[in-house]
Amino acid sequence: ALVTGATAGIGEAVSRRFSNSGMKLILVGRRTKKLESLADTLGTAAHILPLDVTDRNAVYESFKSLPKDFSKIDILVNNAGLALGLEPSAQANLDDWDQMVDTNIKGLIYCARAVLPDMVSRDRGHIINIGSVAGSYPYPGGNVYGGTKAFVHQFSLNMRADLLGTRVRVSCIEPGAVETEFLTVRFKGDSEKARNFLKGANAMSASDVAEVIHFVATAPSN
Repeated sequence: ALVTGATAGIGEAVSRRFSNSGMKLILVGRRTKKLESLADTLGTAAHILPLDVTDRNAVYESFKSLPKDFSKIDILVNNAGLALGLEPSAQANLDDWDQMVDTNIKGLIYCARAVLPDMVSRDRGHIINIGSVAGSYPYPGGNVYGGTKAFVHQFSLNMRADLLGTRVRVSCIEPGAVETEFLTVRFKGDSEKARNFLKGANAMSASDVAEVIHFVATAPSN
């Protein structure tokens, strides 16, 4: 399994859950030391891939040059993504909008496109895209973040339509509130603001979401 955004939050939790099931892992993220630390604590073989998924050429080159033992990817967990800011549309930072589009949309489609041909040629594989309830249910300040997650939902459905007749599967997992560093990133390091945002939400943990992703990844083919 290849997991993007593996250095923290849901990506890290999924990596640990998959490792507990004996899966070999390719851990993708921008923070090399965190990838190394994670790989050292897993009970299965893990290959680290320091990578920014928004760099299309780097994604293709890195995926093509994987060691032989890791080159046949059966599962892609397209988890890398972020939200930035909570300002209304008229006041939002355009750089934040660009970064969300580049990561949540472009990074996700680059990774999917890089693994698909081999999955189709082997007639096996599973792409699990991580969306969000924000893609279906708007809230003030969700603007571009919600738009990117609506794209993930629709892209997943359309990929599934393209793959009809093959045994390559596509799933889209759409969590609600999850207590991870995701919100601290959103609020530019303001952890108090992140805590207040979740107040009264009965938020899930990253491990809760990882259980759902693991179930989807290992469910019977029918």
